Amino acid sequence: MTNQVAAQIDAAAAGSNQVLTFTLGDETYGVDILRVQEIRGWSPVTRIPQAPSHVLGVLNLRGSIVPIVDLRMRFNLQHAEYTPLTVIIVLSVQSPIGRRDFGVVVDGVSDVIDVAANDVKPAPEFGAHVSTEFIEGLAAVSGRMVMLLDIDQLIGADVTGVALNPAA
Repeated sequence: MTNQVAAQIDAAAAGSNQVLTFTLGDETYGVDILRVQEIRGWSPVTRIPQAPSHVLGVLNLRGSIVPIVDLRMRFNLQHAEYTPLTVIIVLSVQSPIGRRDFGVVVDGVSDVIDVAANDVKPAPEFGAHVSTEFIEGLAAVSGRMVMLLDIDQLIGADVTGVALNPAA
């Protein structure tokens, strides 16, 4: 590969992000693929007393305790039964107490897409009654709207008090 071709590939990559898309009901959401640590099938969790309702509990993943958040409950969507298509996406989240892995329960994983930076539109403002600070933007991809999530805003600040931290 010539230096010129390599430079063109680097320039194209700088203008787009790869995003893992997933579904909750009829809606499609996306997170930066670089934050995804693992995708696994649904498995029961160990409940934590007095945790917020959307924090289902924790899983032991290869010796690491990972809090599990149900995104349907977090977004106040209608509850759905967990099926063989239900998955847990383990994400690396930056929170006030540092980097931490969290699992999010979603209805299903769709695919990995390239989203050009200039195709991302800002989240609309709905006033004080609707919180959108965790939406990085919206992108139209293949005829569908994808809500790009800022996982640090969505999970990091919300459940750091629930994260099991022996030093706390």
